[in-house]
Amino acid sequence: MAASIPLRADFDGSHLRRLAWSATDPGQVRRLLALAAIRAGEPRSAAAAIGGVGLQTVRDWALKFNADGPASLVTGKPPGNRPILDEAQRAELRRIVEAGPDPAVHGVVRWRIVDLTQWVWDEFRLSVSKQTMSRELRAMGLRRLSAAAPSRPGPRGGHGVQKNFPATLAKIAARDAPGQPIEVWFQDEARIGQKNKITRRWARRGARPSAPHDQRTRSAYIFGAICPAEGKAAAMVLPRCTTDAMALHLQEISRAVAPGAHAVLLLDQAGWHTTAKLPVPANITLLPLPAKSPELNPVENVWQFMRENWLSNRVFTSYRDILDHCCFAWNRLVEQPWRITSIGLRDWAHRS
Repeated sequence: MAASIPLRADFDGSHLRRLAWSATDPGQVRRLLALAAIRAGEPRSAAAAIGGVGLQTVRDWALKFNADGPASLVTGKPPGNRPILDEAQRAELRRIVEAGPDPAVHGVVRWRIVDLTQWVWDEFRLSVSKQTMSRELRAMGLRRLSAAAPSRPGPRGGHGVQKNFPATLAKIAARDAPGQPIEVWFQDEARIGQKNKITRRWARRGARPSAPHDQRTRSAYIFGAICPAEGKAAAMVLPRCTTDAMALHLQEISRAVAPGAHAVLLLDQAGWHTTAKLPVPANITLLPLPAKSPELNPVENVWQFMRENWLSNRVFTSYRDILDHCCFAWNRLVEQPWRITSIGLRDWAHRS
């Protein structure tokens, strides 16, 4: 039997007990009390009984305590199994997922889990299950999302706007609002009507869930605008999209802008947005987005969120019913400013 290990002399029994009383890790408490019993002169078998372990384990505790003190007795996280993919392989997997497949090379136009597991085998000779591949992709922050049409190429395309936005914002601030704080707003419209959307829903596997669907055509438009950095929003529900309707919405946005601040409102190039007949409040500057660039406007994501959670899978009995539901959904959003910030913040528009 191995000889017992003497404990370091800078901790006596009472000191170890005080440390045990203040410790928050249950495992560390047991180990400190076991070592305190040894320091008090009790046999090692008594210490093992206090810790609920064998004599060899108590000896290991003593060695760790002598080397690194009480902190070494905290319960550590088990290392677990070694991951199948290393960091370099994960980085390469992320690269090819974000780049998308080459149909001529990979034979598919979009990646499926089974395609990626085959790619990992072809590339690294590693066998990965579909469940493991799904976990790996989610751990990278990747999700299956609906694609949007890319903005048109050229200097006025979406990438040019993102790259040059800080300089554009600085020019607007110097020209229209010298010395004033600037709020970045986004604006868009959404048609909500009786011919409503049907969204995905949870159901038993193999079943085909049903949802109500109306063929009538009464509708209204939500004119919505958000300021993601401040978690603010302003909206109106109107019967149609016209210059007069847009003028009313600009007045509503103007009232929501902080006193003494100036709003830069990013919006698409709809005719009622760009007409010279549109009166623009003094505390707002309109900044049109490039054509065919819906991915640059986070209000598009707001509409998606509202439809999926509050407006879809419904039958609206009348125009008044449509108005009531639109107002209810928008007010629910306004009550959650963190949601506006989460959905609307864009690095290219809000970085300092």
